[in-house]
Amino acid sequence: MRTIFSEHHKYELWRRIWVALARAQCKAGVVSRKELKDLEKHHAAIDIKRILEIEKDTDHDVMAAIREFAEKAKVGGGKIHAGATSMDIVDNTQVLQIKEGLLLIRPKLIALLRECGQRIDRYAAVACIGFTHLQPAEPTTVGYRLAFYAQSLMNDLSQLDYVLQNLHGKGLKGAVGTSASYASLLSDTSMSPQELEHEVMQNIGLRPALISSQTYDRKQDYVVLTVLSSICGSLAKYAADLRILQSPQYGEWSEPFGKKQVGSSAMPFKKNPRHSEKICSLARYVTHLPNIAHENAMHSYLERTLDDSANRRTIIPEAFIATDEIVNTAMRILNGMIINEHKIAANLEKYAPFTASESILMKTVKIGADRHEMHDLLKSLALKSWDAVSRGEPNPMKQLLLTDSIIGQFLTDGQIEETFDVRHHIGDAPQRARKLAKLLKNIK
Repeated sequence: MRTIFSEHHKYELWRRIWVALARAQCKAGVVSRKELKDLEKHHAAIDIKRILEIEKDTDHDVMAAIREFAEKAKVGGGKIHAGATSMDIVDNTQVLQIKEGLLLIRPKLIALLRECGQRIDRYAAVACIGFTHLQPAEPTTVGYRLAFYAQSLMNDLSQLDYVLQNLHGKGLKGAVGTSASYASLLSDTSMSPQELEHEVMQNIGLRPALISSQTYDRKQDYVVLTVLSSICGSLAKYAADLRILQSPQYGEWSEPFGKKQVGSSAMPFKKNPRHSEKICSLARYVTHLPNIAHENAMHSYLERTLDDSANRRTIIPEAFIATDEIVNTAMRILNGMIINEHKIAANLEKYAPFTASESILMKTVKIGADRHEMHDLLKSLALKSWDAVSRGEPNPMKQLLLTDSIIGQFLTDGQIEETFDVRHHIGDAPQRARKLAKLLKNIK
């Protein structure tokens, strides 16, 4: 990803567009074969140090790169950039980099989803206590919880594909998007500005926008960064939940921890979820970048202003680099993720008895109990049980329910016992988790 957004690759793409432009202009008779061959011969010889030296005098990056190219291509150098404005080169290059960045992230997302799918399938029916408000709630399954993250990431992949399918470069339209400079240059030829644009854009692998000003619509940057932000948000949700579940109070999941890994320089016993924390940290940064891109689009007055240029040089590359690092880190975590089934079972034993109260409430009301009176009774029994659990004692909820005389008027011991079977409290979560896992297995 750093290579895609490197200075060297940027200049490679600038040269590629200039040569593609010269190639199309050669067909029109504006550039000679000799001039074109000279440009093609020298297009790979890039001297960034020399470009920066020239830029000190020109105070213009594109003109500096043109002059450095022309110093090497002495025959064709005089035709570089003919008819073009800087953003014909810079904007199309930026979209090429965005396209390359998205195409780099996409297969990583697919690999991550497939890996997640295997774990979803494996743990689809492994019951665990659910948590709402960070408090014990109804049981769910490990696979179903993982499926929630995967479904979110699947939606991100769908949005990424939409962006890829709808990416547009500026095209070759000159200073304010009217193609007037190209019309003048091609006036005595059989090639139209539209034909030249089509030729060049096909050569570099981009579709041109039908309408551009001096730049392509900056809302495209907003859409791209929003997709990256969404990917980061999905993985930050997974990482944040893992951080919670790795804490000793829960102890159900944890990051992989290498034999030589150090958790703390001061506390040798520490096993911190530092990789998950890194994901959350970077995601927090990326998710704020779309707002900058949105303001760029809103405040690009008339045919353009330059106040987007400086921040775009950082927000776009950094959004891609950070997102790439988040995806890579998530894959490392998932590959070695530890599911502690013993602690999961212990937490179920500790908290699952409370969930029987809902089933008992429904069963007794169906038979004829007053819902409000029964709710108050179950609440009082639950609070007694909570007090015991808070003191570190085993959960007495089951025994309290079995020995309560009022509940005994409506339900037999066998019916009460049945409400404690966790399988009755996870619904169709295993089936739906496996259904998603099957989709992930075949994702392309």
